[in-house]
Amino acid sequence: MNEETASCPAYDAIQVLQEKWVLHIVRTLLDGPRGFNELGREVGGCNPTTLTQRLVLLEGMKLVHKNIQSRAPLRCTYELSPAGRALEDVVAAIDDWARNYMADCRCHAENQAADADGTQRGRQAASRPETPSRPLQAAANAD
Repeated sequence: MNEETASCPAYDAIQVLQEKWVLHIVRTLLDGPRGFNELGREVGGCNPTTLTQRLVLLEGMKLVHKNIQSRAPLRCTYELSPAGRALEDVVAAIDDWARNYMADCRCHAENQAADADGTQRGRQAASRPETPSRPLQAAANAD
């Protein structure tokens, strides 16, 4: 890595956003605040320790707000800050790219086949069918 790359804001952003589960968490929170367990279920496949680490990272970057509802028992919700919500266009751009260029991807092909015959296939189809408000569903299955 050269000095120019080390000081590039885009490089820094990519370093954070490429962390596994970060964009899945952001994508889920674009639909509104979620409790920890609900967020874990909707993201799908992320273990609680990793989810906690990613939420701490996103909080530290001021992309996510943690709202404590009660202390005993501890109940919290997580929601995107304005900076986190600004990633909506990034997620939408990735979704558009995936729909245009990942047609040959096995997971994308499975979801297209499921849409065509009305059945639900794929790893996450049993828990949450793809809807227009859930961009990147096919790409999320690739992880």
